[in-house]
Amino acid sequence: MSQTKGRVFSGARPTGRQHLGNYLGAIRNYVAMQDSYECIYCIVDLHALTTLENTGMLREWTYEMALDWLAAGMDPDRGTIIFVQSHVPQVTELHTILSMVTPLGWLTRLPTFKEKVRQQPDNVNYGLVGYPVLMASDIALYKADTVPVGVDQLPHLEFTREIVRRFNAHFGDILIEPQAKHTEFTKVLGTDGQQKMSKSLNNHIEIAATPDEITQRVMGMVTDPARRYRNDPGHPEVCNVYSLHTFFSPGDYERIEHECRSAEIGCVQCKRLFAQHLSDYFAPFRERRAALAENPDHVWDLLTDGARRASAIASETIAQVKDAVGLP
Repeated sequence: MSQTKGRVFSGARPTGRQHLGNYLGAIRNYVAMQDSYECIYCIVDLHALTTLENTGMLREWTYEMALDWLAAGMDPDRGTIIFVQSHVPQVTELHTILSMVTPLGWLTRLPTFKEKVRQQPDNVNYGLVGYPVLMASDIALYKADTVPVGVDQLPHLEFTREIVRRFNAHFGDILIEPQAKHTEFTKVLGTDGQQKMSKSLNNHIEIAATPDEITQRVMGMVTDPARRYRNDPGHPEVCNVYSLHTFFSPGDYERIEHECRSAEIGCVQCKRLFAQHLSDYFAPFRERRAALAENPDHVWDLLTDGARRASAIASETIAQVKDAVGLP
């Protein structure tokens, strides 16, 4: 890859099949950015080891995530690099070097670290403490100048910027300080209408779900909490289903808003419309995914080739870093 235009890096933990939150918050942006940037997208399996107990699922979840990414339009034929983090071991070399310039106090004061300690008090491992340094290494290794993030991820990126600045202040301007590119959907609520969509909370809708599965999940969604009866006027501005209509029902959402406010339709009908539009939207995706799934070896070959291409960039960066640090 010749860096004639901006370079994007983003990574995601292998969580298997992706859901609407993943799609709206990240995947659709990954696809769109291929038009304007050199794109490097990574399935960060090493990060997953800090919290995942059942590591036997890593391979399956990595494959399922890759299927969704490819079917959604992340395309190696357009120059996009898609690979698995652990397949490019230079990231652990850079992680070690950057850890030498990262004050421990920076890490232990991070709100995300404190939250993880609360979530897993019996597994506060070294990797959990150093997680942000590994994340910084992911970005810096490929000299990405742009990272797509939601508002809740900005502190993570700013931490990466601080590490890069500190390294460069010690050893010269070797690494690139990345800039944030905000995503359109900063937060996607789950089917409960309260918490962020998450597989761990079982409030998610998979983008690879069948039409029947989509309908079942959508019909269980919480809608307008202030609308108790069918004839009550609705309040679409506080309804999670309506917020998703605005994206998946571009030709109908204004009519749906009017009919909701005037009680011409009820929440059940509103959800049925959404389930149909959602199923129709992802129909081409399901077809592409099914075709890819017929040849799993091809999917793994694409990831292997992505790692080869990523390694070429990583090798150059790590050589520059070692030379700047003074390692023989």
